[in-house]
Amino acid sequence: MDQRFPAPEAQTLLDWYDRHARALPWRVPPEARQRGVVPDPYRVWLSEIMLQQTTVAAVKAYFEAFTQKWPDVNALAAADEADVMKAWAGLGYYSRARNLKACADTVARDHAGKFPDTEEGLVALPGIGPYTAAAIAAIAFDRPATVVDGNVERVISRIHALETPLPQAKPDIRALTAAITPETRPGDFAQAMMDLGATLCSPKRPACSLCPWQAPCRAQAAGTSETFPRKAPKAAKPTRRGMAFVAVRSDGAVLLRRRPPKGLLGGMSEPPTSTWAPDAAIDDTKEAPLDLDWKRCQTPVRHTFTHFHLEMTVWHAHAPSTMLAPEGHWWSPRHELGGEALPTVMKKAVAAGLGS
Repeated sequence: MDQRFPAPEAQTLLDWYDRHARALPWRVPPEARQRGVVPDPYRVWLSEIMLQQTTVAAVKAYFEAFTQKWPDVNALAAADEADVMKAWAGLGYYSRARNLKACADTVARDHAGKFPDTEEGLVALPGIGPYTAAAIAAIAFDRPATVVDGNVERVISRIHALETPLPQAKPDIRALTAAITPETRPGDFAQAMMDLGATLCSPKRPACSLCPWQAPCRAQAAGTSETFPRKAPKAAKPTRRGMAFVAVRSDGAVLLRRRPPKGLLGGMSEPPTSTWAPDAAIDDTKEAPLDLDWKRCQTPVRHTFTHFHLEMTVWHAHAPSTMLAPEGHWWSPRHELGGEALPTVMKKAVAAGLGS
């Protein structure tokens, strides 16, 4: 692995960042940092958890809502977990929300409300892996940690024209990033790398002519930037099937329940559903939560998770306003559905049932 890269290029990137840093609600801009403004570790941590496998555009509104409702880690620790799950609804990857609450509880209880300032201390907290620990250590505490996200992988792969495909190239990319991470302003450098990948060094049609690292970039010199990073072929995702039962009372309330706390969509709300499996029955209402006249919606709900596709047949039925909810279920008034902790796939199922 060739690690040669001109040392002054780190400063070149920082100079570019000083002029072009993105304005983000969780970020202390470079000019403010140079005046001595210190990032809030809580806001850095919250943003990094939200940004895992989620775009900046999608995260902004959630971040603003969370920080308005829970302005610091102690406030989040004191929150009810169900309220946290409701606030997270729609952001996806719901284990992050459960870990978010567990981490806040741990920091408030075991660390007097202060986040550890080292990678070692941070990675010991619930829901914080090596990448997130490095990002918080660098951005919040200016530790010279090696921060590598998808944007950084793309930048480094192109700079060095790495032929090894991802994910096999990850150790090389980390080593190459570590080799150019400066002792001075490592937090700004990490954010500059992310900004470079998110703005100029984009997956398609990168703006190479505007890039501060155009000169040393091997992929740009060869005219092959868009072909990096190389990626190993992905395995085809299997399809699972299942059923959702949307019961609507005559007063408009919809029957919901909470999913088990562990596992996919753990702790979130849903209309009652069946087991999801490749060969699951989709035309048997024996699993329905109530003895009603169930009718099948014409079009199934389709949703893609990280490791599989889901095709869910939706059944709907009308119930009298006097019907009680089974144990572990509740009737949610129509006007309160927007505040329920319904993940996107369950919102689709409810919408399908209500529209039939």
